[in-house]
Amino acid sequence: MKNLIFSLLFLLTTPLFAQEAANQATPQNGPEISFTETTHDYGTMQLNADGAFEFEFKNTGNEPLILTQPRSSCGCTVPAWPRQPILPGETEKIKVTYNTGIKGRFQKTVTIASNALVNKNVVLTIKGEVVVPPTEAMPEKPTGVGTSPTSK
Repeated sequence: MKNLIFSLLFLLTTPLFAQEAANQATPQNGPEISFTETTHDYGTMQLNADGAFEFEFKNTGNEPLILTQPRSSCGCTVPAWPRQPILPGETEKIKVTYNTGIKGRFQKTVTIASNALVNKNVVLTIKGEVVVPPTEAMPEKPTGVGTSPTSK
């Protein structure tokens, strides 16, 4: 009797597990975002240099990708993003501009939110150092060279 109940229970639950495994193996429909790179190092830049960089990404899913307003870690970093849906297979760019009027090392982030199935939020990072450009010194005329009263 015990074996009969166990066998019956086994036969009833096996199709449920098989269906669950089939659902996991089937790819889901939806958008997906894939970036070429998520970190950019400017290196050393001079004060008030061009602090813009474009992060390239692609919709590798099979439905339109929609980005919502990105969030930057401070007001010195401004993102610009495509407002229209990005169709499957299309490549687009997100432009991140850092205010290079601030001297010193920096590391800032911009969080990109989307309707992607897996990577709903992607963090883009920019870093580098802003330095004051060296000042140019005017050449000075040597003084006292060869004009010593003892030299003849």
